[in-house]
Amino acid sequence: MPPPIRLLAIGAFALAAAFAGQASAQNDAKPKPAPTAAPAEKSADGGVSRYCANVGPLAAEARMAMQQKRLAELDEQIKQRIADLDKKEAEARDWVTKRETLMKAASDDVVAIFGKMQIEAAAAQLAAMDAPMAAAILGKLSPRAASAILGEMDAVTAGKLTSLLSGAAAEQKS
Repeated sequence: MPPPIRLLAIGAFALAAAFAGQASAQNDAKPKPAPTAAPAEKSADGGVSRYCANVGPLAAEARMAMQQKRLAELDEQIKQRIADLDKKEAEARDWVTKRETLMKAASDDVVAIFGKMQIEAAAAQLAAMDAPMAAAILGKLSPRAASAILGEMDAVTAGKLTSLLSGAAAEQKS
């Protein structure tokens, strides 16, 4: 027999002997009368029932309070997100309004002037201008003239103006 099983068997034997000694000592003692039925409030089941009846409403109130607190936190988070989205929407509207204003600022007369200029001169003039205004003028020029002017500019300036143009084109499509 392996040692752990042997120890288990010895422990079980010792436990049985101890219980047997207690049982014989109880048999020698005077027999006690059978206990009468305890009132419901003193029995174990009655105490548990009474405890549950007393604690149940308090637990329900605590659970409700926790749920209300969580709902209030979630409501606050939602209100904050809505405020953030409203702020971003207002920023986007401002940007669109500015773009439309810039596009309108490039009057047809100015566009006609740049359309008739030499390509090198128009590129130099637009490169020296404010980028949003230059992009507005390029946006109103014919695609052939705008591409020729952008081709004459340095790459960094042409890239900036193209980015502004593509933003305006995306806004006009939506």
